Amino acid sequence: MTPSFTDLEEASRALGAPMFADLSGDIAVSFEFFPPASDAMATKLWSAIETLAPLGPRFVSVTYGAGGSTRERTHETVKRIVAETDLTPAAHLTCVGATRAEVDEVARGYWEAGVRHIVALRGDAPDGQAYAPHPQGYANAADLVAGLRKIADFDISVAAYPETHPDAGDSAVDLDNLKRKIDAGANRAITQFFFTPECFFRFRDAVAAAGIDAEIVPGILPVSNVAQTRRFAGLCGTAIPGWMDRLFEGLDDRPDARKLVAATLAAELARRLYAGGVREFHFYTLNRAELSYAICHLLGLRPKPDANAALSQDQAA
Repeated sequence: MTPSFTDLEEASRALGAPMFADLSGDIAVSFEFFPPASDAMATKLWSAIETLAPLGPRFVSVTYGAGGSTRERTHETVKRIVAETDLTPAAHLTCVGATRAEVDEVARGYWEAGVRHIVALRGDAPDGQAYAPHPQGYANAADLVAGLRKIADFDISVAAYPETHPDAGDSAVDLDNLKRKIDAGANRAITQFFFTPECFFRFRDAVAAAGIDAEIVPGILPVSNVAQTRRFAGLCGTAIPGWMDRLFEGLDDRPDARKLVAATLAAELARRLYAGGVREFHFYTLNRAELSYAICHLLGLRPKPDANAALSQDQAA
């Protein structure tokens, strides 16, 4: 996709002025959480939701563990978001390890609970096993999207991989899989996290060249835990640049310094994406709010009027 004059003008301004000076906040954001496994984790999750809700996200998504291992906790978290907040929840749903009937039952349960947005994923097999579709299940994410379209008029997001899904083999196969998901009825794709703006821009151009006409939302992972991020990156095929890895050396026992480095890197990435015309961002929060909130603030996004009051009233009720 060739940058527009407006994009080039913004890129020039980003180079010639302080990086975050007077940005207008003309962005749309969404946040991803995972369901809590304990009361303490639930308190942490709801603290993060309370912090980020005033920013007026388009939606907040709740993950679904490998093999559907968090199915009930995901469902309960999503239902609580519907009941206690004005946020739009997006429930993750996978097809691994379940029959079509079982997956359809979960989807219908979400619709009945007031959930209108699904993040439809193939899913990963538990314990590092190789993926294999259930004999009576959906074969893949494209098949799942088509099935959801038969159940209800969901808003459907799917995954995209700027550095190619490890199971795809090559980028052409991966792009073809993305196209099949969009053609099956998905509304947008949210990317796996990445660490350089060039990675996203190359992918965006490749998507357009492949004839895929859908919103591609970059997924941003502020690095709060370096070891965990390295493990995530290894599982999904994301490259960590050597210069970035070296910046975290010596910070294992300095959590505050590590947070400052993480915030700086993620904010710079988001700013450079913004300079390239990106106005939609999806943040992988890991149930921590402050890094994502800080980046949104730097990009000019401010709390919506009365958002905190609305959240408090819902919880008081």
